[in-house]
Amino acid sequence: MAAPMELSCWGGDWGLPSLHPESLTVMAYAKFSGAPLTVNTINKSWRTPKGDLPVLVSEDIVISQPAKILNFLRKQKYNADYDLSAKQGADTLAYIALLEEKLLPALLHTFWIEAENYCSVTKPWFAARIAFPLSLYLPGKMSREALNRILLTKGGPPLYSLTEVEAQVWVVHHKSLISSHFSVCLCHSFRPTTLDAFVFGFLAPIYKVCFPRVHLQEHLKQLPNLCRFCDDILTCYFRLTLSGHSPAGQDTADANLQKLTQLVNK
Repeated sequence: MAAPMELSCWGGDWGLPSLHPESLTVMAYAKFSGAPLTVNTINKSWRTPKGDLPVLVSEDIVISQPAKILNFLRKQKYNADYDLSAKQGADTLAYIALLEEKLLPALLHTFWIEAENYCSVTKPWFAARIAFPLSLYLPGKMSREALNRILLTKGGPPLYSLTEVEAQVWVVHHKSLISSHFSVCLCHSFRPTTLDAFVFGFLAPIYKVCFPRVHLQEHLKQLPNLCRFCDDILTCYFRLTLSGHSPAGQDTADANLQKLTQLVNK
């Protein structure tokens, strides 16, 4: 019997199972591959074994970072890319790298750097889910980490100031959405893959969260295929309607779908 697996991650809102892109990516991959994860949406991330989210625990094994978690699930025979050829697998890695280089900085900027979004939405949302007094510290720490990630990706010479980095982020983000649109056309088929999980994890928060500054969201909504892609995954795999509610009577269907996927992966 396979060892139980528990995923600790940030919770959801605005019709999403998680607001955290990395948590959402892992949750989507688990759904696609049929991995029987027990999802534990927690509020006290400093109590997780490694201090970061998402974290997967299986017996005495503790894994953080989405790529490592997905690799572990594949080793347990929960592979969403089972039907891909070697070339398609290589293309998947290339597109994921493109998303992380082009889209992730804009996503982080929208959530953690854009002052109005951070002060009115991001900081209050996360602070409300963290116990005092760390609620005064952790959102700021996460914002600084997001800024460091952006500077690491976009802040090399000749970009040094935050203003220059912001300008560069907004120049590339529209191209990255077009690239995401192209990748979805390639990969979104009857059976979603790792690339679908990353595209969904990055785009769904942009699409769903209600921010006062919505530059990136406005661009995304000009691509109806991407919006429909996010809605379809929420409906088909997370059993969430457009209003964010789960229709009654879906638990049995979810269990049957998971068993069928496991049989296919064997």
